Amino acid sequence: VQLQASGGGVVQAGGSLRLSCAASGRRFSEYSIGWFRQAPGREREFVGAISGNGVNTYYADSVKGRFTISRDSAKNTVVLQMNSLRPEDTAVYCCAAAGGGLWYGGAPLRAEEYVYWGQGTLVTVSS
Repeated sequence: VQLQASGGGVVQAGGSLRLSCAASGRRFSEYSIGWFRQAPGREREFVGAISGNGVNTYYADSVKGRFTISRDSAKNTVVLQMNSLRPEDTAVYCCAAAGGGLWYGGAPLRAEEYVYWGQGTLVTVSS
């Protein structure tokens, strides 16, 4: 599975951005897709994830209620809709795929659970 994130840019605080993660390869629905971000000088941070069938989602507390993840299996795409953006959301965002589309043991929260990673896209939120 190859992944490519896009849609980053510069936005004012309170604004919105929509990131897309395009996947190539078969069996896309067998993978959970997660979003991670890394700000300058900080460790990589889990943002949220969606199960392979699109039924389940999980979000970090820092973005809950502001960010929404959805997937379009027909287009092999996962979307991260970001609303009410804050300067602290500034980071490089990337998507990743974890084997196991169903969450019998809970959502994949750790980077070590993800086997495929895409290139990141920069999101800058100005105050």
